[in-house]
Amino acid sequence: MADVKTRPRLAVFKLASCDGCQLTLLDCEDELLALAGEVDISHFLEASSAVAPGPYDLSLVEGSITTAADAERIQAIRAASRHLVTIGACATAGGIQALRNFADVDEFRRTVYAHPEYISTLATSTPVSAHVDVDFELRGCPIDRRQLIEVITAFLAGRKPDVPDHSVCFECKRRGTVCVTVAHGTPCLGPVTHAGCGALCPAYHRGCFGCFGPSGSVNLPALIPLLRRDGLDEDAVGRFLHTFNTAAFDEELGK
Repeated sequence: MADVKTRPRLAVFKLASCDGCQLTLLDCEDELLALAGEVDISHFLEASSAVAPGPYDLSLVEGSITTAADAERIQAIRAASRHLVTIGACATAGGIQALRNFADVDEFRRTVYAHPEYISTLATSTPVSAHVDVDFELRGCPIDRRQLIEVITAFLAGRKPDVPDHSVCFECKRRGTVCVTVAHGTPCLGPVTHAGCGALCPAYHRGCFGCFGPSGSVNLPALIPLLRRDGLDEDAVGRFLHTFNTAAFDEELGK
């Protein structure tokens, strides 16, 4: 166990999100216990009410920017952090709440709330990288625990995280999963989605839903005709792409 005075300081912050990615860290269990012996967990409200001020050697940030207050808060977090890593689809792509980017937020506010004048929110949901410099983005909804431990370990060791940038198709091949599109004509976003889930959905004969966002080499215009061939009309294709990483896939379509 590292000496308390010399241990790196770790912080975990939440913005607009469901807490699922923070829970992934807590679910690491044995690995988390080992990690706790090597770092000083200085700020992690999901795990403890004890909070120590910065600076922090590594900050993990979950959630998107949806309020003016969070836009200011992320600036303070960045200033207090030697390294800042965003975790999850909300922090890296705006999350499912980025559906607001394509609609009238004021109309939502009037429809949902009895007193909309009390609701303070931005018109868009944006990733953390749109506001501050980010040292690494760990994708997923939720993130993968193995990749999370790799990222934390890498930054604490002063090396680049070993997180591949290939697509889910690669993971299907590695685990010997038959392609659901080729074999059954099932619509699937695997060819354009970042790996990390272990090809979970195709392993259960379902198409990939794009939980980890666009991979490093995306050709959405080439995939869309295949989705239509497999039974999706134009509206269905739009719904298929507008889920956890809606803003990121929409950006790819605009390239």
